[in-house]
Amino acid sequence: MDGSVIVLDNGASTIKVGLADRQLGEPRLIPNAVVRSKGDKTTYFGHELENCKDYSSLHYRLPFEKGYLVDWDAQKAVWDGIFSAEVLGINTTESTLLITEPYFNLPNLQEIYDQFVFEEYEFQAYYRCTSASVIPYGNLFAQPGLPTAECMILVDSGFSFTHVVPIMSGSIVWSSVKRLDVGGKLLTNQLKELVSFRQWNMMDETYIMNDVKEACCYVSSNFKRDLEICRLDPKGNSIVQEYILPDLSTNRKGRIRRPHDIITETDQVLVMNNERFSVPEVIFRPDDIGLDQSGLAATIALSISSLPQDLQGMFWANIGLIGGNTKFPGFRGRLIAELQTLAPVDCEVTVYDCEDPITEAYRAALRFANMPAFTNHLVTRAEYAESGSNASRRKFQDWKPHESEKDRPKEVTKTRGKQREDDRSQAPFKPTRTRSKTTVGPSARRR
Repeated sequence: MDGSVIVLDNGASTIKVGLADRQLGEPRLIPNAVVRSKGDKTTYFGHELENCKDYSSLHYRLPFEKGYLVDWDAQKAVWDGIFSAEVLGINTTESTLLITEPYFNLPNLQEIYDQFVFEEYEFQAYYRCTSASVIPYGNLFAQPGLPTAECMILVDSGFSFTHVVPIMSGSIVWSSVKRLDVGGKLLTNQLKELVSFRQWNMMDETYIMNDVKEACCYVSSNFKRDLEICRLDPKGNSIVQEYILPDLSTNRKGRIRRPHDIITETDQVLVMNNERFSVPEVIFRPDDIGLDQSGLAATIALSISSLPQDLQGMFWANIGLIGGNTKFPGFRGRLIAELQTLAPVDCEVTVYDCEDPITEAYRAALRFANMPAFTNHLVTRAEYAESGSNASRRKFQDWKPHESEKDRPKEVTKTRGKQREDDRSQAPFKPTRTRSKTTVGPSARRR
């Protein structure tokens, strides 16, 4: 393929983007939002947010809602900025795109992806997949002197959800993928409610509270013990931290108070006590906030139990972590401790992490894009012009079961020939009902 290959990990919170021929460069992190600042009355599109000087009362317009891309106008505004000279400076008509999509993405939304890529931006070719699909090409599970594991469990804890994704021989086992309805957005909202109820009203300060969450929160290895420590001495315990809120008059960012810091009269201090560990605890105990779901460790165990019996030990020994929520201090240790109580006695539990779980999927996609076999997976503009989205359905691995045309009964093929392939796969019992109507005789009806 001529031209550049763009790798775009299209996360619901942050877009990780770069060019495949710049392997040594760090990815550019772009907020995936259109943000309106009430302070300076300015609207910022994606990458422009770094120019914002007043972070108070930011209103976010997010392209993603509940894990799916639904606001295409906002997403196009962010993508336009990325492809412009201010970020990548590329000509899309001469480029190839590798883009990630959500797990269990809906067929109608997948068609819109195709339309934007080929009709709006006119890319030469593109490949669309989930983040987990490219992880086997990365270094998350790599061990010196050993081949890449054939069986692995990927824990992808992102902005909207936390997914547990089994991967076998480089392919996702979709029937065993599990979803936990806890992500970074829910944790930030939970922290906003706790702080607003106990101290300052921070319900409109999403940007600031997200920074507080990332700076102060951690996963407790012993929740009851830490809760008791905070109860006995609310202000003088070893857990409490003070966060100095941003001072917009002097353009000073928020920060954790250090022992030598002097507090002035104008400083607003947020005291983080048991909020530091009770917010990330929701990932391991969703029932704390009323979610009728198992915690992360139990979800992983449930996913592994649905896999082939003779391979389960390999899955227990290869569990990898990606996504922003896995950056919480203590996350990996707590997960190992809980998994060891659930795993069979003859299975070894090994959890792999990486230096930057936010960009790990991007780096794996970058390696995949530089492989010679990458071009075999692409859908070209000519193929889309000839077959439409059917070209993508044929080439891209997906969660929907696909049936080949020759295996389907002729009568169903004739009557539903113009319908999309994914629609046909959703009605596997129609041929059976048709045959039963034509073969049942009068004597059978009398019985």
